Amino acid sequence: MAEQIQSVFDQFARSNLIRLRTLIVLRWIAIAGQIGAIFVAIRFYDLQLELGLCYLAIGAAVISNLVSVFIYPENKRLSDTEAALALLFDVGQLSVLVFLTGGLNNPFALLILAPVTIAASTLRLRSMILLSGAAIGFVTVVLFVFVPLRTDDGLMLAMPDVFRFGFWVAIVIGIAFLAGYARRVSKERQSMSEALLATQMALAREQKLTDLGGVVAAAAHELGTPLATIKLVSSELIEELDGNETLRDDAVLIREQADRCRDILHSMGRAGKDDLHMRRAPLDSVLREAAEPHGTRGKTVIFDVAPAPAAPARQPNIFRRPEIIHGLRNMIQNAVDFADATVWVEARWTASTITIRIADDGAGYPPDVIGRIGDPFVRNRRRADAERDKRPEYEGMGLGLFIAKTLLERSGATLTFANGSNPFLSPDERPDRRGAIVEAVWPRSALAGSEDPADRALGANEPIDA
Repeated sequence: MAEQIQSVFDQFARSNLIRLRTLIVLRWIAIAGQIGAIFVAIRFYDLQLELGLCYLAIGAAVISNLVSVFIYPENKRLSDTEAALALLFDVGQLSVLVFLTGGLNNPFALLILAPVTIAASTLRLRSMILLSGAAIGFVTVVLFVFVPLRTDDGLMLAMPDVFRFGFWVAIVIGIAFLAGYARRVSKERQSMSEALLATQMALAREQKLTDLGGVVAAAAHELGTPLATIKLVSSELIEELDGNETLRDDAVLIREQADRCRDILHSMGRAGKDDLHMRRAPLDSVLREAAEPHGTRGKTVIFDVAPAPAAPARQPNIFRRPEIIHGLRNMIQNAVDFADATVWVEARWTASTITIRIADDGAGYPPDVIGRIGDPFVRNRRRADAERDKRPEYEGMGLGLFIAKTLLERSGATLTFANGSNPFLSPDERPDRRGAIVEAVWPRSALAGSEDPADRALGANEPIDA
């Protein structure tokens, strides 16, 4: 399962590239803005500009866009290197225009932040650093070397050196801050998307396993008649071949194998019908089903299922939904992975709520991440390596708690994560349940649905149509 999820993540990463059309549209907008700025500067402010060189720089951007439009298809997606080169061209083209129009005396020099922000949101770290470094380098050059802005009267427009230097500092800080901020937000969004994808895959897998029971039941029903026919014909052949021992033994073997197939399909069909029709089960049974894969891993799993004070004594029958079983199974797996010897699975119910609490006697959640439990990929690499050395069977991707939390919350639960004791207490002062504690609370109606006896009855089995 882990390898399948990682493969999907790799495909997701490869497909999460910039469309060439997006950059082309943004570049057309920039070109229109540049032409408009030059027109306003000449028409309304009577500035003397190097129009030939300015239009040459703008023409380079126009030619680049036209070549991209006519050579590449509209759905072309750029690789990381191609996108980095395209954005580097935009930074260079804008820097040339700033150089020709007064350097940092031109307030539009601030627009050099735009390609850097796009790179930080979409490109790899190496490409982002390269582009940010190039932008800082270009801005530094035009701080000292530029074509001055002059009016028709020959008056040179320039800010005081201290203001120009302050503008340079502001742009450099803006490049660093916006690049870091945009990258952080982008990485969190991508991590959340990947984690949700893993959750959907886990839920789909559980759903397929649940639906498999119905398929097995149908197959057992459909194959029953052909196997009965094979057994009848083989019995007749045994009687007909009484004098031919070789052929008679073959007929006996056919009948025996038909009986064996019948027995196998009978057991599979019974299991399939159980999975198909048992939509509900007692709370204790569902908890034990969720914990079953981890009951033989060397840790003691203790179940404590009882009503809360003044609550109805009858144990509720809850839905056996795949997301509930898979979510509880992940929580129990996490407790078994990090418990020293014992895991407690406790369930309590009232007339309005059902509470499940999973605790262990391990070290508990690390204090530095307990506030972020349930977020995807919350894992300290060095700590994870140390835990893997102590527990070679633990191969978590840092997604288990997120998947379990997402699935259980989807079923209506409210989850709380805590540690069972103060880490500063001595070992003798700590209680038995001193490790991690997960508490999930459902409204009783969300987990048990209608508890009318008429609704709990399964009714007569319906025939399976061929």
